[in-house]
Amino acid sequence: MSFSEWHRVSIKDVFELIPGFAFKSKDFSENGIPVIKIKNVKALRLLDRDFSYIDPKYLETKSRFTTKKGDLLISMTGNRIEGSMSSWVGKVCRINSDKKYLINQRVGILRLSNESYSDKFFLYLLGSEEIQKKLISIATSSGGQANISPDQIKSLEFSIPCFEEQNAIAHILSTLDDKIEVNNQINKTLENMAQAIFKQWFVDFEFPNEGGEPYKSSGGEMIESELGMIPKGWEVKGLDEIAEFLNGLAMQKFRPEENEKAYPVLKIKELRQGRTDESSDLCSSNIDEKYIVRDGDIIFSWSGSLLVDIWCGGNCGLNQHLFKVTSDKFDGWFVYQWNKYHLDRFVNIAKSKATTMGHIKRKDLSDSKVLIPSDEIYLKAAQHQKYLFEKIKYSKIEIKRLEEIRDALLPNLMSGKIRVPLDSEGDVS
Repeated sequence: MSFSEWHRVSIKDVFELIPGFAFKSKDFSENGIPVIKIKNVKALRLLDRDFSYIDPKYLETKSRFTTKKGDLLISMTGNRIEGSMSSWVGKVCRINSDKKYLINQRVGILRLSNESYSDKFFLYLLGSEEIQKKLISIATSSGGQANISPDQIKSLEFSIPCFEEQNAIAHILSTLDDKIEVNNQINKTLENMAQAIFKQWFVDFEFPNEGGEPYKSSGGEMIESELGMIPKGWEVKGLDEIAEFLNGLAMQKFRPEENEKAYPVLKIKELRQGRTDESSDLCSSNIDEKYIVRDGDIIFSWSGSLLVDIWCGGNCGLNQHLFKVTSDKFDGWFVYQWNKYHLDRFVNIAKSKATTMGHIKRKDLSDSKVLIPSDEIYLKAAQHQKYLFEKIKYSKIEIKRLEEIRDALLPNLMSGKIRVPLDSEGDVS
């Protein structure tokens, strides 16, 4: 068993850097070739949605700005340390497929110029907290944002191991990321299944009757209600009648004392990214127990960016503009699905507000009607909905644990504190 010698290189020794093109707003269309902007470059991953599009003719005229599989992308504008890690300047992701993208200004392509280096290794090296902070430290400020130039990026130096150890390190970290991505895809599938079945039973009334046939289409008995015809034995209630919507605290008033145990604060930013980070505010652990959010809690952002999610990012304090949604009458899956069902309506209500930050009011919860089925139908639905809800929750918790393992390994592998041993032939032993 042996260890390879590490050596110093700079970005310019390893990569060609191609800054993005300044497309004009008139160039964009509703379909065509996706254009990667800063918002699509997330830490270690490409946000493969919310694209702007450009006519395919640009693949010929702007071929220099077309991505290739294995390219790394770097955001050249963003926040400094005091901002969210998810929007730091210098974030890096990798193009993992042969799909063609064009890159917009302030996004750079890092394309390997030497095959004796591993692009996956450099993804994790450049995405490590140490290198991220180096990039931030050399960035210049303009209009409240941090910017890094191509020359600043190319001048960055670091120590790296031999090619074989680079590949071994990348394999360890990418195996964890692959598992995280599999869990994310499974969760998307489970969410879609749960919502489809919920709509089929509780909106379309096509749950199976005693003969196993769809209730409504087979002539099941219906009665008149304020929502129209519903199955006999069902009730109509407001959303706020099936659950309690607890608004969070203004956590800046509950800062932790010196040496006191603290909780990270759950704000809209944390809810969107599914986790807290080192830029998250802290609050006292002595806040009322009901304002502590734990894994599996249903959280509803009712102001700004409206969304409903199952929180699995660990214990934290509930900030204002967020509801913790609980019920002592119904299961979590039932409450969650009805909130998700009304979310689009809530988003439209918030958009109609003549304010800078759209929101909904308590009355909007009361006006959002839900259907309470008979006990028999509720118990039948619970047999699959409860399983799907719990499966999603535990998969999210596993994702968080895998991310913690990856984030703990990454700096140690990149600094050489943890080494991958090689045999006498230079292979991983």
